[in-house]
Amino acid sequence: MRLINLRDNLQRRSRSRALRLLALAGVLAWVVWRSCVLKYCVLDPDIWWHLRVGDWILANRAVPHTGIFSRTAANVPWVAYSWGYEVLLSLAFRWFGLYGIGVFGVALTVLVACAILLMLRRLSGNFWVACALGCLTCVAMLFTMMPRPHFFSIALFAMVITVIFEAQRRSSLAPLHWLPLVFLIWTNLHIQFVYGLFVLGLFVGVNLLQRVAGLFGVSPPSALAPSLPSLALALLFALSFLATLIGPNTIRVYGVIFEYSREHFGYSYIRELQALDFRFADHYAQLFLTGAAFFALGCRKKLDPFKLLLLAACALVAFRTTRDGWFICIPAAACIADAFYRPASESEQRVPPAEYGVLFATAAFLIALILPLQGFTRQAVDAAVGETFPVDAANFLRLNAVPGPLYNSFNWGGFLIWYLPDYPVSIDGRNDLYGDKVDERSMGVQNGLKPYADDADFRNSNVMLLSNREYLATRLRRDPGYRMVYQDPIAVIFVPQSSGAPKLGEMWP
Repeated sequence: MRLINLRDNLQRRSRSRALRLLALAGVLAWVVWRSCVLKYCVLDPDIWWHLRVGDWILANRAVPHTGIFSRTAANVPWVAYSWGYEVLLSLAFRWFGLYGIGVFGVALTVLVACAILLMLRRLSGNFWVACALGCLTCVAMLFTMMPRPHFFSIALFAMVITVIFEAQRRSSLAPLHWLPLVFLIWTNLHIQFVYGLFVLGLFVGVNLLQRVAGLFGVSPPSALAPSLPSLALALLFALSFLATLIGPNTIRVYGVIFEYSREHFGYSYIRELQALDFRFADHYAQLFLTGAAFFALGCRKKLDPFKLLLLAACALVAFRTTRDGWFICIPAAACIADAFYRPASESEQRVPPAEYGVLFATAAFLIALILPLQGFTRQAVDAAVGETFPVDAANFLRLNAVPGPLYNSFNWGGFLIWYLPDYPVSIDGRNDLYGDKVDERSMGVQNGLKPYADDADFRNSNVMLLSNREYLATRLRRDPGYRMVYQDPIAVIFVPQSSGAPKLGEMWP
């Protein structure tokens, strides 16, 4: 009888494991399928200057500290705060070409999904809750963004949230001991490490405040009492902060954060930096996650001040900027998952190490399998780049050696930095380099909001490479002071009438 029961238990466990593996493969296959759309991987205008910076770092064994590749801001101080990402991107291109950039973008997207699933699995203690909640979280935030350096921030932010919640739950500092190392890696990958540092600081601050309030007899019975030593937490925060100073940029990275806090250009012109307009399903998914998280906190026997303040602060930031929607989705999903945790249940056991290996091995297998099936090939990637960016126009300048300086479309600056290195650009997507004033002037001129004759950068240029769709290109066609020397379906090149460049047709490629 015992042998029969043992055999039945083994069969049930085997079926359960197979069902879990099938569900996991389904979730990851969906993520890979969604993320392998070309526009999420190689059609990002900013990915190209990241690639060029990575090439420069590998070639010079150093990190740039001025606005290299720009003719208008070449000597302006600039911090390559995503240098680790840029090196990885450069290596991907060096090994696999443009296709490598696309695969790198897909892999980054899947990495974020894996980080979310692992966070939810550990906090809920339930595989099926993690899968369902993970899918909702991905819908709310993952497919609305290009895979850029901040994808590393999302994955590492999920890790920070996980260890803080686990440390609080277990009343143990052990899960937090990895945080200084996490911040050391994070600060050299992306500047949004400051988000993780803020969450850790909030956790330490709330703990300390509750301790101080307790000394004065102010301890509401409805609030969850602090369970970790404040001094040890403060020391851990100090070590994490010091870890953010280790790298080629040291304290300079905090100067960039300060400058970004004063920026207003992006919030007016760049769609992903604007507030949610609730025209898309993911905006409502984000709102639902936020509301469900607050509801989950309210249903607990005791209110957790840290989690309540965390959700409030993250919502304030995330609903202001579409691109930062993940900043509320991650903690909201974590709070919901934490509400499902049941210490007395069988699922309380920690995530077996084998599950980590299964997760990443399944993800790698599905990437290799699905990309070719979806038409994500080297030829398709090359064609997509040629249809979106001024490849032919840049080749024209290479062949005919039209003398610069160059004036270029805002959205093409990053691509030209990489593909046309002999012509330093007048503007590109590095908003922290040019500043609001230059960016607004450039966008105003190119969109017809400001007269181009008043722009010194334009007047001092000898070749203008513009998009056919821009209003400035229409104006220059009518201006007798300029003549067109090249045109294709997406790009047009003008030179001043007094330029010594040959006329249209005399040097057509």
